[in-house]
Amino acid sequence: MLFSIVSTDVQNSLPLRRQARPAHLERLKALLEEGRLVLAGPNPQIEAEDPGEAGFSGSLIIAEFDSLATAQAWADADPYVAAGVYAEVSVKPFKKILP
Repeated sequence: MLFSIVSTDVQNSLPLRRQARPAHLERLKALLEEGRLVLAGPNPQIEAEDPGEAGFSGSLIIAEFDSLATAQAWADADPYVAAGVYAEVSVKPFKKILP
């Protein structure tokens, strides 16, 4: 089943993001290679593809997992969690309708 992982950053998270980004991306690439990643990306603080020093306010991941518990465990092990990037992470079942 698909699950959404919606994360909200702490204030001024950009330095923490920069530090943990390579490890974070490696985990996402593993999901992609397994054919389980639907989409992933950050929410810029401002209306810009590259928000620069304004940074990001959170992230969204839609991916396939065996269960809510598995999705939650995967989210809990994210390097951004360990680095203190996220203030909150919500994992919920997701039903894709379109496209």
